[in-house]
Amino acid sequence: MAAEKTEVRSKTGRALLVIDMLNDFLEEEGALFCGPASREIIPFVARKMKEAREAGEPVIFICDRHMPHDKEFEMFPPHCVAGTAGAGVTPELTHREGDLVIPKRRFSAFFGTDLDLHLRELGVREVVLVGVCTNICVLYTAADARMLGYDVTVHREGVASFDQEAHEFALKQMESVLGAKVV
Repeated sequence: MAAEKTEVRSKTGRALLVIDMLNDFLEEEGALFCGPASREIIPFVARKMKEAREAGEPVIFICDRHMPHDKEFEMFPPHCVAGTAGAGVTPELTHREGDLVIPKRRFSAFFGTDLDLHLRELGVREVVLVGVCTNICVLYTAADARMLGYDVTVHREGVASFDQEAHEFALKQMESVLGAKVV
């Protein structure tokens, strides 16, 4: 599925990337449940979405969307398969008209997608990251964003992982190695 059209050009040069807030990661019965911490960040993410919209900043949903025999399933159980309920955005955070939805098949939201092109067309210079998993998809999205020249802000209260030690390590790496602002 192609990215959905957005009309929201950034008024501030920022965009909010909502990473993998999907049923298979956030529901206990999900194929790759990220643990209670993933559920706990939902209200914060919803608040950040509201704030971004009010500020005239694009809200971009980054959604794991795999093919049934994806290579990633050699490492992780099948999850977020295209067309399944598990690949859907959690009902608490549904997208609105004007939001962008970018499907991805790898950890980084930039790898094999047109996210960079969309951000540049929208006048975005800084990406604000929330979502799961801190040490996988958030970290690799932050790394690619920095390599492409974007400023990166990560909300500590808005990211989570199934592994608390890896979560903390990733936050430190994003701040000390990538130069991301962790707030």
